Amino acid sequence: MYQGHLKNHFSELDSWKINLITTANIEKFITARQGENMALASLRKIIVTLNQVMKYAVRNRLIDYNPVIDAERPEATGKVDESSEISILTPEQIRALLEAEPNQKYKTLFLTAIMTGARQGEILGLKWSDINFASKQINIKRTFNHGRFFEPKTRQSIRNIDLSPMLVRELAAWKLISANQKEDTIFPSEIVKPKLDLVFQSETGTPIACVNMVRRHYAPALKKAGIPHIKFHALRHTYASLLIEQKENIKYIQNQLGHSSPNVTLSVYAHLMKGENQEAACRLEDNIFGKHICIK
Repeated sequence: MYQGHLKNHFSELDSWKINLITTANIEKFITARQGENMALASLRKIIVTLNQVMKYAVRNRLIDYNPVIDAERPEATGKVDESSEISILTPEQIRALLEAEPNQKYKTLFLTAIMTGARQGEILGLKWSDINFASKQINIKRTFNHGRFFEPKTRQSIRNIDLSPMLVRELAAWKLISANQKEDTIFPSEIVKPKLDLVFQSETGTPIACVNMVRRHYAPALKKAGIPHIKFHALRHTYASLLIEQKENIKYIQNQLGHSSPNVTLSVYAHLMKGENQEAACRLEDNIFGKHICIK
C-alpha cells in the first residue's frame, strides 16, 4: 500500500527539495486531491503515508519541522453515501455463518474473528504460544500479509485481547484436533517442514493465503447462510458494534481493537452509538437525588 502511494500519488512533490515543502504546499496537495473527487478514506491514508515520510526526515535531521502536522485535514462534506456505511452481522447471521462452515478449522477461525475483532492478518499470524488459556487472552504481536510476517505497524496494535469462555473452549478443542492431524500427516523424509506453530495453517503447514480462505470458505459460507457478501473485515466491525451496543467503555473497545486512540474508534463507529439514552438520564437523577427515585 505504501509503495502504491509513493508511486501513484506524490509525483507533483517529486521535484521539490524536502526542506522547501511547507504546510501551505501540503494543504494545496490535499485540496487538489479533493478536487479530483478522491474518496475521503483513500485521501486520509495517503496523508498518513506522507506524514510518515516527513517524520522520517525530521528524525534523521533532514528537515527541522514536519509540515504535515499543521495542515488542515480533509473533512466529510455533504450527505453520507449509504453504500459506504459499515457492514455488520446480526447475532442471528453470526450463528448462521458458523453453522454453514463444515470445516472445524475455518469455523474456529471465523469465531475468533467475530469474538476478538482481530484483523485478518493478525489472525492468520497467530501462534499457539500467543494464546494464554489461563488468563483467557490472546497476545497480538505479528501480522501475516502478502506472504510475509510483519510486526504490527503501531505500538497500540501490540495488545492482549480478552477471550470469551466459548472461544477458549473452541480454541482448546481445535488445538487438540490440529495436533492429531499433524501426527497423522506423513511428509517425505527429505522435506524439512518449518515449525511455525500457527493456530491456523494450511494442510502443508504453511500460513493460509487470505485470498484462498475467503474464496474457498468465507464466501461459500456466507452464501450457504443466505447472507449477502460482505468483506471479511466486516467481522471486526461486527465485534466493535456489538461491544458498543452493550455499552462497553470506549477506551476498552479502543484497546481491544488496537486503535491508536479513542478518537479513531469514535470516528469509525460514532454513527453506531445511540443519540438518546434514558438510562443514563435516570442514573444521573438517582446519583443527585437518591436511588430509586427515577422511574425507568
